[in-house]
Amino acid sequence: MEQNKIPILSLKNIVTFVNRRTPSETMILKHLNLDVFDGDFITVLGSNGAGKSTLFNTIAGTLPPNSGQILHAGTDITGDSVEKRSRFLGRVFQDPKLGTAPRMTVAENLLLATKRGQHRTLALRQLKQNLPAFRQATASMNNGLSERINTATENLSGGQRQALSFLMATIRRPDVLLLDEHTAALDPNTSAQLMDQTNEKVLDQKLTCLMITHHLDDALKYGNRLIVLDDGQVKFDARGKEKDELTKEKLLSFFGNIA
Repeated sequence: MEQNKIPILSLKNIVTFVNRRTPSETMILKHLNLDVFDGDFITVLGSNGAGKSTLFNTIAGTLPPNSGQILHAGTDITGDSVEKRSRFLGRVFQDPKLGTAPRMTVAENLLLATKRGQHRTLALRQLKQNLPAFRQATASMNNGLSERINTATENLSGGQRQALSFLMATIRRPDVLLLDEHTAALDPNTSAQLMDQTNEKVLDQKLTCLMITHHLDDALKYGNRLIVLDDGQVKFDARGKEKDELTKEKLLSFFGNIA
């Protein structure tokens, strides 16, 4: 039973403000509680302003909570920096331009990602030794990325660049993967292809993943768990059989305007 397991990630009574100490100060997360267990693939829904991006920024450390506690495998990380959290956390953003170095090649970006969270030294790069593994990883995305392994990232298509961001986030298996609407900026065909590859890799590598999406079809199709954020709190949490039996109509009737 999950209640007898230690969550891989736990948010306890989290309060997060934005624009602190200004006239536009706003409480976004309002005593939010969430336990994420090893192997969970959670799709995250909510209307604009519900707190989805703030939730991810709070988990990643870019927006520390004003009160509450964040635990990683039972250890308090509430005060840990973004850099320290990067040792166990991977993230892919909505914008394909984020998360990659534009003037570095695909291979150089992947090499950089293998060093995520590690102490940097002046040791040789060892790029050539890693090329076979990088070619295999990029070939798994089935979008021509492996043929552009020596291409500067700024010259890739949006879909290829986002696929690279995904590979960079997962090349050193993270304990927790955050997908922040990572297919939203792509055309429908490219979005669907990347979503299929994402699902395959999450399942194959048994990754623990939270994925923000505005697409009800994707939220229902993927993952073992679905949560709805509203007014800074988790208002609905379906998993297992309950999640499998959800329909668009049930979701919309529960939380009217989330689409």
